[in-house]
This record gives sequence, structure tokens and C-alpha cells, in this order.
Amino acid sequence: MRRLQHVTAAVRLSSRAGELRTLGAAAAAALIQLPNRRHSHSSSQSHAHSPKWRPVSVLDEWVAKEARPISLRQLMVFGRSLTESRLISSANYVRTELPTRIAHRIRDMQKLPYVVVTNKHFNEVYDLYYTAFDTFRKVREVKNLDDNDRLCATIRTMLNAHLTVIPKLAMGILECNGLKDAAELDKFMNTILRSRISRRVIAEQHLALTETFHAPWFSPGAKLSESDFIGEVFLRCVAKDVVSRCGDAVTSIARRAYGPDLALPEIKIVGHLEANFPYILSHLEYIIGELLRNSVQAVVEKHQKSKNKSAQPPPIEVTICESNQHVIIRISDQGGGIPRESMPYLWSFSKGPASKEILANLGQVPKMAATMQELQIDDINPESNKKIETLHQKYGHQSVQSLSAEEKEREDRAKYSSLASLSSRPPNLRLGMGLPLSRVYAEYWAGSLALHSLEGYGVDAFLQISKLGNKNEQLTTRATMDAV
Repeated sequence: MRRLQHVTAAVRLSSRAGELRTLGAAAAAALIQLPNRRHSHSSSQSHAHSPKWRPVSVLDEWVAKEARPISLRQLMVFGRSLTESRLISSANYVRTELPTRIAHRIRDMQKLPYVVVTNKHFNEVYDLYYTAFDTFRKVREVKNLDDNDRLCATIRTMLNAHLTVIPKLAMGILECNGLKDAAELDKFMNTILRSRISRRVIAEQHLALTETFHAPWFSPGAKLSESDFIGEVFLRCVAKDVVSRCGDAVTSIARRAYGPDLALPEIKIVGHLEANFPYILSHLEYIIGELLRNSVQAVVEKHQKSKNKSAQPPPIEVTICESNQHVIIRISDQGGGIPRESMPYLWSFSKGPASKEILANLGQVPKMAATMQELQIDDINPESNKKIETLHQKYGHQSVQSLSAEEKEREDRAKYSSLASLSSRPPNLRLGMGLPLSRVYAEYWAGSLALHSLEGYGVDAFLQISKLGNKNEQLTTRATMDAV
């Protein structure tokens, strides 16, 4: 009864008709907690909220804390001379940082308009986030290796459970198109995806360090060579090698899409071919893979419409430019450019006229972990998937660290964990997320991604990467409602 009085009072404060639809979720959710009260909204596929939507003081306590951003260099320095005490320190950082970062995003979701938060997909994401928050906040201080192993088991469970988050968020954004300003929805999506990347970085980094510490070849305190991974951070990421490897994967996809006999554009790599930098390999491979995939597809489809189909299509040129602080990778194609009507939606997750097609396609992607390989569809290329699973069983799912002198095994591991599953994504399945998600990845480590289109000719994509690894992760450290 007291809850009904509070809600009634809140509604009476509104002097404008229809303002209930834009009440924050924390207030509006209380309505649907009342007995025998159910609200629906056909256009947003409404769902009854769980009690987790109600504001609780424990969430306020965690929202009062601020996330502590880190840099690639900090990850490298911390893991370079790994000891038991450093591993325990890493565990306690992750133990407190994960619920802090999740709490701020939960509060952001609570501030969405009521008409948006009733969406089925947003509800499911909220439940996943609240479950993760409630789980991690209850983890006690890690004092020994057994405590750490239990934390790692919890982290793995949550990482696996959250593989459904990106498709659900994307479908929620598309279904709510028109119910809230598209620019605001995109801002929310960028914030929550960047935060998601940040949590996976620190979680997977700790899992990888733990695997390293327990590996039979590892000696506590021993320094790793520059050809090695420190956790998830590849110390010497050679741009040319990444482009070449991604190019091979994209070419394989194109052959499956267009047939083995179709002429494909050559991918030429020029410039500073020795340029290298520390980076998280899966992030870079996702960006390069999506850009090359777009270019190959555009060139092939334009060439098929030309009069001389038997001729070799024009090449895609990748130029690598290295300066003191940055590496710039330019991908140039002659695929006809981007249609003018598509330009307003280039970086948007709510794709306007194409939203229905993309929504249907997303329904075929139940899981997506936002790396190059993580659009997986069951029963596609089973032999390849079997080989990947064998490698995963041998080396572990979460990390891509090296095995000391086992150079060949390291190469195989990096290839199959980061690239091979990309070929399991149906070539004709367009999700409309490649470019906006690539830009989220690029900006995460203080880089940038820009496109210049010459309509009728082609596109130049410019990816800028911070070379020194000294830039902090770019994330929203506080909930939007608390931002100054």
C-alpha cells in the first residue's frame, strides 16, 4: 500500500499528459510490481519487470564508487614479472572493479524511459547485468590461490552467460527505434558496449594471467620475451601480419559466398611493414576484419555489374604508416563508395530503413562476444569448428598467451582462437554492426576510425592506433545520471 501511495504521488506531480511513458524505470517499474497489474506496449514487446528493477541501497553504494581505468602499459608492466602476490592483487582488483562498472551501467538502464525498458530484450540484458552484479559483489577478498581459482570459475560462468548481450541489445535498439531519439539510443549503446569491452578486458586478462601462472612451463617472477603475450596483451603486434591474416580469412569467406571460381580483389599491403605496437589482438582483428570484409564485398559486387566480368577486379590497398606515437592503417578500395542514403546511418546501431532486415538477421545470431570470430551459427563448417574446439581444449578458451618456445603452437592458437570461427558466420548475413562496433573498439584505447567515401568510386578507411600503449581505456566511469 505504501508503494502505491508513493507511485500515485509521483504521477500526480506530472502536469503533462502522457508523461508516465517517460518516467525513469526505477519509478515506473514500481507500478508493475503491484498485484494483478500488467502493462504492455505492442511496438516494444513489453515484458513484466523482475523485482531487480526496484532501486536498492546496495546498488547506490556501488554507483557511488568510480571505475578506475587502466592502460595497456599498466597491464603489461603488472603481468611482466608475475608472482603469486601479483596474481592475488589482480584478483582483488577484478573482484571490486567488475561490480563497480556493472553497477553504473545498471543505473544507466534504470534511467531509460519506461516505454523503452519494457522491451523484452532490454529486460533480459538487465537481468543478466543484475545477476552478475549481485554475484560479484558477494565475492569475498581473495587471499590465496584457491580463492583465486573460485573467482576465475565465477568469471568464466559470467563471460559465457553474457555472450547473448550484444545481439539482445542490438535487437532492443532496433525495436525501440522511434520510441526514443535515435542519437540518444546510440549514445546509450556506445556507453554500454564500451563498458562491456572494459569488463571483458580486465576479466579475460586475469584469467589469462592465472592460466600462465599455472602453466607447467612458467616460472614465477620470470620475465617474458617481447614475442610473447602478457595475458591478453600481445607485446609485439605487427600490423602487416594482422592485415595479412585477416585478409586470408576474409578471402575465404568471400569464396564461400560467391563461389570458388569468382575472381576476388588482391589485398596489397604497402608502407611501414615493420610497424608494431602492444595491443589486444582480438580487438585489432575485429576492426581490420570488418573493414576488409566491407571492401571485398563492395569491390566484388561492383565488378559483377561491370561489362568486363572476366577481368581481374581492382585491388584493395592497405597502407601502414608509423609515427612516433601512432600507427595509421588506411584501407582503400574501388567498390563504388557508400550510397548517399546510407550515410546518415553509417555509425548508428538503429539502422533506419534497413532495421527490419537487420532485426531478422540478428535473430539468427544468439551469441556474440564482439571479437572477430564471435558470430557463431550452429551446424556451419563443422570440421572447422571441431578443430577449433580441439585447440580450445588444449590451450583454453579465454587467453591467447604463448607457450614459451612453442612458436608454431602459438601461431596456431592465435589463428584459431581469433580468426577461424569468423568463417562460420553466413557470408550474406548483414547485421549492421560492423562499423559502429569497430569504432567502439578503436576508440576504446584512445584511437580513432574514420571513413571517407567517394560516391561512384570507392572508400578510404583510416584506423589510428596509439603506438605506445600508454593511453587509458576510454570508458564512462560513472552512470550518466551522476555525470557532471
